[in-house]
Amino acid sequence: MHTYDYAIVRLVPRVERGEFINAGVIVSCKTAGYLRAKVAFDESRFAALAPKADPHDLRAALLSIPAICEGGEAAGPLRHLSSRERFDWLVAPRSSSLQVSPVHTGRCTDLSLALDKLFDRMVAVSA
Repeated sequence: MHTYDYAIVRLVPRVERGEFINAGVIVSCKTAGYLRAKVAFDESRFAALAPKADPHDLRAALLSIPAICEGGEAAGPLRHLSSRERFDWLVAPRSSSLQVSPVHTGRCTDLSLALDKLFDRMVAVSA
């Protein structure tokens, strides 16, 4: 069994209103050296909360999260940090249009499956 930490990534198009859209999940397991994220930018939900906002920069920031988790060249200077340090950086509280929930803990035997299940439950919109 693995004990892991996770946080939900939130898009907050208008910070002053406090409304958000769950847009991703970050899962970290220090003992397994696991740090992965799954994200999705839902154009229609974004437009419903902020019809006049340009989503370009926020979409780019959201899509950078999986690259930061992987830690390669695409992570920029953050690639030099350990996976746990990258997780801590990603989940640090911010007052911006891209925020995360408090960190929660879970246990599983398959970390990738846990990531998929969390994404399906917390982010995916069923038809």
